[in-house]
Parts: sequence; structure tokens; C-alpha cells
Amino acid sequence: MNYKLSDIIHKFAIDADISPYGNGHINDTYIAESNPRYIMQKINSNVFKNPYEVMENIVNVTEHLKQKIAENGGDTSRETLRVIKTIDGDTLYLAEDGNYFRMYNYIENATSYDAVENPQQFTEAARAFGKFQNMLADFPADKLHETIPNFHDTRKRFENLKKAIAEDKMGRLESVKAEVEFALAHEAEVGTIVDAIADGSVPLRVTHNDTKLNNVMLDNVTGEGVCVIDLDTVMPGSLLYDYGDALRFGASTGAEDETDLSKINFSLELFEAFTKGFLGEVGSKLTPRERELLPFGAKIMTFECGIRFLTDYLEGDTYFKIHREHHNLDRCRTQFKLVADMEAKAEEMQKIVAKY
Repeated sequence: MNYKLSDIIHKFAIDADISPYGNGHINDTYIAESNPRYIMQKINSNVFKNPYEVMENIVNVTEHLKQKIAENGGDTSRETLRVIKTIDGDTLYLAEDGNYFRMYNYIENATSYDAVENPQQFTEAARAFGKFQNMLADFPADKLHETIPNFHDTRKRFENLKKAIAEDKMGRLESVKAEVEFALAHEAEVGTIVDAIADGSVPLRVTHNDTKLNNVMLDNVTGEGVCVIDLDTVMPGSLLYDYGDALRFGASTGAEDETDLSKINFSLELFEAFTKGFLGEVGSKLTPRERELLPFGAKIMTFECGIRFLTDYLEGDTYFKIHREHHNLDRCRTQFKLVADMEAKAEEMQKIVAKY
């Protein structure tokens, strides 16, 4: 690295101590301890091949959100991210070694949580994601760049897995036979949502596409969802992706990389808490096919994540950051355990959706 972080933040006209912050899988995040505080990120350009398109999406979406928040009498300084421009008026600073940096306002007096601490917290996060959907309902999806092409095209993700199995670059295939067998047994389902979008029964909407609990800031006093963050993957998609991915992450009884699979189950209590909050915001806008596929959305997003972890493991851990050997395999196993548990609870999940 041919730069100092303290020099980079000066390019945004900020003078502050800066240190690592958070534990994201993709970008490197730092906090600038000034008054007010700021968040700086180094964008992972291996994942986001065109950072300027990412930033164009984010600026357009946050400006739209700001307008909606103002119309509703909200606080535009807290309820959406604000892109801080460089001294040259750009959304990004390109360092001499080719790394891209950006700056946001820091959302004060709010916290993001890596795990659900109680059902009410999950309901509040669900409301925040539902409001996010509502505020962007009239944003033209065709104005957005596809920042990661085919991001939630589960059929293509499945083809990537089959390619990784065939190539077995790292010689790891022998050790993951059970996981591969589980994945291949679900091949018939991988095109369900993609095909429903193609035939129009599931509409293309502006979606967040990474609705983990820790991508919502919750107010430290009221516990309400204040701001949806991490907008890199905002692009056209299905509402089922956002609903399903939130549940994949938030309704699990254990960590995404838990090695003791007896601790991993799908919580119907948390499924209900999220469904109640999310459908309370967007329920009336769903098509019949979207309603019908909600529980399946949770399952297929979990399955998709599992096959992505498995693919990365077979290819040598090049996409997701790992912190130990077999980390991606551990992540894959938790996802597949959740899929199996959702299949066992499918009927109860349908009843809960019907209730709301």
C-alpha cells in the first residue's frame, strides 16, 4: 500500500484520527474520529469491478431517499447515508496504487447488531427494510447499474458451483462430498425466482440485496430502525431476495460460521417477528406469487449463500474474507443445515405468512 490513511482522509477535507471499524466481509472500513464523525471505506474492486457505477447508484438512491424522508418529516441527516465528496467534488478518491476510497456521514446514537438479541429488534429491522422498499417503490429500477451482474441469479450461481466441482482447483472435492451431494439434490429449485421474474409474476423492484441485520442502524434509545446502510448492491431485483436474505442471517440460532451444527436451527419465533414487521410495511403491495413464495425466498437465499461459500472454498477462498482454514466450508455447512431445517418447518412458515 502506497498511501497513509491520514493522507487519504485529507482528500475529503477531513482532519481526524482514523482506525479500522466493523467486521465486513468485502470492503475495508475505518472510522474518522472527528466532530462530526465519518466512515471511510476502501472498496473491494475485485468484487465491485466498476466503483464509479456503484457510487452513481448510491448517490441517486440516497438523494431519492432524502427527498422521501424530508416529505415525511424525517431526519435526513440520520435516516439515510450521505456521500461526502472529495475536495475535487468526486464521489471517490483513487489512490496511486489503484485503490478506491469513499466517505460517508457516521450515523450517531445508533448501533448495528451482528446477531438478533430479541424478536422486537428483528421486527424493527424488518420495518426498516420494508420502509426502504416503500420509499424506493417509485424509483426507476432501470436507472440503476447492475453492480454485480447476476448477483442473485441462483441458477447461474449453481452453474458456477458445478464448474468449481468439475475443476476442483484446490483438490478439496474429496473432503466435501456430503455438501456437494446436498447441493446437487436441490438443482430443480434453483430457477424458481429467476423464472418468476422472467414471466412477470414476480416484479422487478429496486432491492437492497444484502439485508443482513447488521445493515440496519437501530436507535440506541427507541430501538427503532433508523437507517439502512451498505448500499453497494442496491440494484434491480426481487423483494423475495431482500426478505429471504434477512431471514437467512437473522433467524438462525447460531453464527454464520459456527462449527457446532447442533447450535444451528431456523427460529420460527424470529421468522414470525421479521415477517410481521416486513409485511406490515409492504404486504399490500405484493403480487399473489410473491406472497406464495415468501417462505421459499428464505430457503433459496440460504441455499444460494451456502453454494456460494462452497464454490469459494473449492476455488481457493478468493471472494469472501476468511480468518481460518476451512472458514468458507464452515459457513457453507451452517447454511445447508438451515435449509434442511426450513424444509422441515415449511408448513408452519406458510401459516405464519398467511397470518400477516
